[in-house]
Amino acid sequence: MKKIYSVLGLMSGTSLDGVDVAWIETDGDGVVIPRGFHTVPYTQDVRDSIRAVLGVTQRNDNVEKARRALTMAHAQAISEFFDLYHINSSTIDLIGFHGQTITHAPHEGFTWQIGDAQFLADQFSCPVVADFRVSDVKAGGEGAPLLPLYHHARMRVAAISEPVAVVNIGGVSNITFLHGDDIAAFDCGPGNALMDDEMFKRRQKTHDADGALARTGTADFSMIASWLAHPYFKKSFPKSLDRNAWDVSLLQDFSDENALATLTHFTAQTIARGCHLCPTQPTRLFVTGGGRHNHYVMELIEKYTHARTEKVESLGWNGDALEAEGFAYLAVRSVLNLPLSLPTTTGVKHPQTGGVLFHPKNHAA
Repeated sequence: MKKIYSVLGLMSGTSLDGVDVAWIETDGDGVVIPRGFHTVPYTQDVRDSIRAVLGVTQRNDNVEKARRALTMAHAQAISEFFDLYHINSSTIDLIGFHGQTITHAPHEGFTWQIGDAQFLADQFSCPVVADFRVSDVKAGGEGAPLLPLYHHARMRVAAISEPVAVVNIGGVSNITFLHGDDIAAFDCGPGNALMDDEMFKRRQKTHDADGALARTGTADFSMIASWLAHPYFKKSFPKSLDRNAWDVSLLQDFSDENALATLTHFTAQTIARGCHLCPTQPTRLFVTGGGRHNHYVMELIEKYTHARTEKVESLGWNGDALEAEGFAYLAVRSVLNLPLSLPTTTGVKHPQTGGVLFHPKNHAA
């Protein structure tokens, strides 16, 4: 019988909303038992420090400041999780720590997730797996998306026979196509990042709640068409994106409503394009990530894809926890030297394991 690991997964996505902590029990294969979830929003200071280093490729004082800030935010989130569930590190065999992506340029053989995994290992006296994406990129893969094998493990339990897709709308949107044992995955285009950035710039709010502002505006479809002419959309999958791939500076002359409407339609249309790229057009879409809470985005996705579009909660999953759970799952696969990515998910030539294991050097409380 395979060992069942008790694992925490930590996820901090490109939308810069905060730290997600998920607790699962898993064998790194077909057994996945969700046990708990907690999220801790970033303070504005942490967000600002991360925004200041997006796109950076070399270490500097600002990167170190952001690295310390987000590491402490993760440590706080773990401590809050332990208090919430009345457990401690002795309950946990392993922590999967994604870190914060500040630059993702796989075509240049480069991806960078900052964060101090050794500090977390020492602070909680628990082994930590981090740097999940680097080995895939070094092996010629895109380094993203990395959750398709977790989606596949969860979907096997659902026993759905038709072609489906799990669509994650985080800062960048990505899609996992699943049909039996067929798996394909890639980034579709922008998710929440462009909408959230524009909302913050214009109204100092973290997001357009439920798409309410976008719904009252009029989208500029000629501008959307120009964005869709980007070479990325002509590429076959696997492929991945950096959150800063799009120049939206021309929106500065738009009203708030029209700017948000244009970005929201753009996000939905890129997801529709992604569905058309799948080996078979999916008939059902299960949406996860923060974007699933935006009813307007969900309506537009269903309009543009003509596929039944629903939240992953319809499968009994927790869409807020899914990414953090996924990195807990991948942490176990890493220590077992199992693949984290496949040729059909990241474009790597052969199934590729990854992650770096950090052992605690002391027994700090």
